[in-house]
Amino acid sequence: MDEYPLLVAERIGKHFGGLRALQGVSLSLGEKTITGLIGPNGAGKTTFFNVLTGIYKPDEGTVHFAGAPLPSGKPHRVAERGIARTFQNIRLFSQMTVLENVMVGRHLRTRAGLLGALFKTAGTLREEQAIRDRAFQLLEFVGIAAHATRVAATLSYGDQRRLEIARALATDPRLLALDEPAAGMNAMERKRLGGLLEQIRNMGTAVLLIEHDVRWVMGLCDRITVLDHGERIAEGTPREVQTDLRVIEAYLGTSRSVTA
Repeated sequence: MDEYPLLVAERIGKHFGGLRALQGVSLSLGEKTITGLIGPNGAGKTTFFNVLTGIYKPDEGTVHFAGAPLPSGKPHRVAERGIARTFQNIRLFSQMTVLENVMVGRHLRTRAGLLGALFKTAGTLREEQAIRDRAFQLLEFVGIAAHATRVAATLSYGDQRRLEIARALATDPRLLALDEPAAGMNAMERKRLGGLLEQIRNMGTAVLLIEHDVRWVMGLCDRITVLDHGERIAEGTPREVQTDLRVIEAYLGTSRSVTA
């Protein structure tokens, strides 16, 4: 791990009325790592994810990213700081082309102002071409460049997931946060997705993911954090987590390994 972690969440608490969704949850992750966030249904995973990506403000605790406080409750500011995310339910611009979807993500890093866009200045035209070129490169990277001119809604489910990842990568994130990226995929699609996430990690972008497929997570992630009833019950390597008695109890209520 690096000299200092990329993201540090300390003792995060969140409640909705009388419901305590998170209580004292901490997480630390470094550059070039894939970190899994797992736990039974209702464990608080999505709530924690929404705090880390700026959708929710925590009621207690702090989140620091790249050594500075993260603006809570402001997802667009969080994206500007370098955290990009996808959602459990696919959220593409379904009637735009595949290429246009990625170009939309890239506009977060553009400089052309309103006047440039209105009058199509030379600088604006150059920037638009650069956006298009970068978007196509990302489609090549995730393996769906052949579909660039297709309407996004016509892609297969697995390719729509890849398109979401390409659009998120278009923002040049330091951390890519994925909410159940393998949901609905078959075994081959999950294997290909795992290879893609390893490539992203190896190129220098950290990955944080929520996932229900525990076996897939154990084979992919460098570190895993486990939540149950809004609390962190374990954190460590896959080997450490899968033999942790509290994790085994939370998943199975037995003394067997969680990969059994």
